[in-house]
Amino acid sequence: MKTPEFLKKGDKVAIVCPASYIKGDIEVALAVLNSWGLHVEVGKSVTSQFHQFAGRDDVRRQDLQAALDNPEIKAIFAARGGYGTVRIIDQLEFSKFKKRPKWIVGFSDITVLHSHLHNNVGVCSIHGQMPKSFDESTKTALTSLKHALFGKDMDFKYRQHTFPNRSGEGYGRLTGGNLAILHSILSSTSDGKYDNKILFIEDVGEQHYNIDRMLWTLKRADKLAKLQGLIVGGFTSLKDSDPSFGQSFEEIIMDKVDEYDFPVCFGFPAGHIDNNHSLIFGKNIRLSVKDKETSIKYLE
Repeated sequence: MKTPEFLKKGDKVAIVCPASYIKGDIEVALAVLNSWGLHVEVGKSVTSQFHQFAGRDDVRRQDLQAALDNPEIKAIFAARGGYGTVRIIDQLEFSKFKKRPKWIVGFSDITVLHSHLHNNVGVCSIHGQMPKSFDESTKTALTSLKHALFGKDMDFKYRQHTFPNRSGEGYGRLTGGNLAILHSILSSTSDGKYDNKILFIEDVGEQHYNIDRMLWTLKRADKLAKLQGLIVGGFTSLKDSDPSFGQSFEEIIMDKVDEYDFPVCFGFPAGHIDNNHSLIFGKNIRLSVKDKETSIKYLE
């Protein structure tokens, strides 16, 4: 798995919008990126709109393709998620990008791009805050993003008290993203093997029964049995049915992996939350989990 060159002051980066259109501006993000010493090129899709999308499919595709191909661009930020990346992923061409890989940053709908990159191109990428969410982000989350981009220490430890972890230690490449998106790309060219990987999942606004259904689908597709670890991030703004589904989302998750013995940690600060801690997908990590304490160490 190739790792793009880490950024340095003076580098040029691009912001494009491969999915939904932006409601509001990204002035806070521009100010932050400029303060990091980066020169920002804003793509046409960032100010475009076609119904719910950031411009028509060809506008978003051409914008992202230009950033992928431009040797002067050292990192590409997806301005926001929403929906739409899957509509353009099969028309993107990665031959120039593969020769000179660069960081791609985003989460949520950008899970499509992360998964496609890892399984078809072999390049690491960053699951982290997007420009639209910079103004709501904690300083800690933005610092973690800066560290990921500039090659600083990314090892991380945290404690949580909401639900018991399953203790253990696992080694493997970090992969995953938004659960609904991972479910939606099953058996497509963007889908990948989970064997011997450490899987991260997060989601927002889902019904409890739908989380159960998506996880059953992953389990029946043999995606969970050979994991080396499971990292559960934010599952926020969830909805329950009437009558209730009868399980919390943590219980739903543990129910699907109860028969396996890999470590499982809950409450990892990443996902649709203000404190969206960055993760480098594609990197080998060591996941160490105790009842309430979790640590990840990057091994490369």
